[in-house]
Amino acid sequence: MPIVPTFTAHNGFALPAIGLGTYALNGDDGAAAVTSALGAGYRLLDSAFNYENEGSVGRGVAASDVPRAEIIVTTKLPGRHHPTAKARTSIEESRSRLGLDVTDLHLIHWPNPGQDEYVQAWAALVDAQQRGIVRQIGVSNFLPEHLERIERETGVRPVVNQIELHPYFPQEEQLAYHREQGILTEAWSPLGRAKALVEEPVVLEVAAAHGITPVQAVLAWHVARETVSIPKASSLEHQVSNLAAAEIVLDDAEVDALTALGHADGRLFDADPRTHEES
Repeated sequence: MPIVPTFTAHNGFALPAIGLGTYALNGDDGAAAVTSALGAGYRLLDSAFNYENEGSVGRGVAASDVPRAEIIVTTKLPGRHHPTAKARTSIEESRSRLGLDVTDLHLIHWPNPGQDEYVQAWAALVDAQQRGIVRQIGVSNFLPEHLERIERETGVRPVVNQIELHPYFPQEEQLAYHREQGILTEAWSPLGRAKALVEEPVVLEVAAAHGITPVQAVLAWHVARETVSIPKASSLEHQVSNLAAAEIVLDDAEVDALTALGHADGRLFDADPRTHEES
């Protein structure tokens, strides 16, 4: 198994550099993919209430021989559950669906600023952590203004912010802010528009220089920037290949070359956290 580096948050909580994204890994096949990934060396799993696969993820964990204490299971609170009472129930329901006594990492999926209830959702996560049913709490798709507000109003800073981040949208300012605050950055859709990205000349050049695949080159770029990537992979072959990227070291020039692929309209879809509303 590859040696996977870890990155540490302001409170000492650490995440491995590469985890398994589980979006669209559902049913028996999804559970089998989770068990397979754990056997291959993954220790971070990323799910969400809205993925409708928490049950499969939990079954995959239960079927694994990996000690439960070594696995970090993540899920997310959906936008429609932000109000206090709904948030509390949703957090408890996710734990039940996963079949776990404790959820390792629970995030708010989107801030949904239009409905302006994300502070209530954050307070519910703080309460869940104090009650001992959630170990660590964080957010997803939050901007600095959202992060500052929830800390100001609750006194609690998130350990993680999961955001869209890939070479087409490298998020340099947000990443720098997270580093200053000791907030871990997780990258969703870490391969961006994968079909186009793996054909970029600079990606192919970096891959050729190291004798690796273009996908591994991009994942190694994430590792070099200390962002946690969570690529989805259902087959053991892809799981093993992705995790092996954790040991690939790119030099500064290679990292800069991939970062230079970024552009202002690099988002995958119209998902600006200032306006996007998730249901």
